[in-house]
Amino acid sequence: MSLNITDGQLILIDKDLNWTSFDVVNKIRYSIKKKFDIKKIKVGHAGTLDPLATGLLLICIGKMTKSIDNFSIMNKTYIGKMTIGSTTPSYDLETKPNLNYPVDHIDEKLILKTVEKFLGKTLQQPPMFSAVKKDGVRSYKLARKGKEIKLDKREVTIEEFKITDIKFPEVSFSVTCSKGTYIRSLVHDFGKELNSGAHLSELRRTKIGDFSVENSEKVMDFVRRI
Repeated sequence: MSLNITDGQLILIDKDLNWTSFDVVNKIRYSIKKKFDIKKIKVGHAGTLDPLATGLLLICIGKMTKSIDNFSIMNKTYIGKMTIGSTTPSYDLETKPNLNYPVDHIDEKLILKTVEKFLGKTLQQPPMFSAVKKDGVRSYKLARKGKEIKLDKREVTIEEFKITDIKFPEVSFSVTCSKGTYIRSLVHDFGKELNSGAHLSELRRTKIGDFSVENSEKVMDFVRRI
């Protein structure tokens, strides 16, 4: 594999489960420095993925890091699964379900109708367990200490939201959304609209703009091939 250190390069990585986006950046940076025997190289990503999410990360190397903001503003597409009837403090499986809700009133018709309420521009509150800063501190650090945090809502756009399969209590979906959208929050709010609860149980990012995970590679495959 030819890697352009001088002019910079964009690498498409399929992030594995339990890796942080920072883990991927660190691994790639270390491997490049070792391979080319250089002391310093800029490496960054254009849009983080939670540890429990898999899929597409855009990794910018060298001079390409100057374009990170251009990539970051692109719409993202995800596929995932939500579990209806319970919530977790983190809105996903980083924490265990702590509240259960009634589900007898929920059917396929209600689920499909509720989707329509989230299309277009909406105000969304980020999860407490997120990288959003509160008083200069990452909110997840405060949340993990048991502190209650209320983050300001932000405007996001849900371009497309489709239910792809229903095997109750698990519901599969696909979403195309703007920068800054938290799918965990979308699922949490979806549960509220059902007069119940929901948490994210699986998430995979498949596209960023026109870039597709189908054209990506695993981080360790990249490391072995440079």
